[in-house]
Amino acid sequence: MSDITVEMTTPDRPDVITMINELDHYLTQLYPAESNHLLDISALMQPNIRFLVASHQNETVGCGAIRVHDDYAEIKRMYVKPSARGKGIASRVLDHLEALARESGINTLRLETGISQPEALALYERRGYTRCDPFGDYTHDPLSLFYEKRLDS
Repeated sequence: MSDITVEMTTPDRPDVITMINELDHYLTQLYPAESNHLLDISALMQPNIRFLVASHQNETVGCGAIRVHDDYAEIKRMYVKPSARGKGIASRVLDHLEALARESGINTLRLETGISQPEALALYERRGYTRCDPFGDYTHDPLSLFYEKRLDS
């Protein structure tokens, strides 16, 4: 869709803060606090974060970020507003996140997502992400699923 734009920005913009608050509200209705691994705006401002925003018809409708580690990057804060779903926005954001990881010299992307988000699970699996064990500081959680994708294959 040509009227979708994805750009790197800072997450402290008012429109992005509103969207992150909407995402937090959505996730806290699905999962208990101990199963939500949310990065707040100050964490998203750290130098190892690359934050993207998607716009459709000049409205901020989605976002995503990668947190760069030494040997992998983790996808964080993937979200598309419900009113904008079904337009390929999440795939466009994911394309850009994968490109950012490659540009950072990262060959592996990982993510944690919840079991109650079938659309997200379908997206990641369709895009070649495969289930893996918990990574980083994560531990086993029956409400979490972990995925990874090698970008050099």
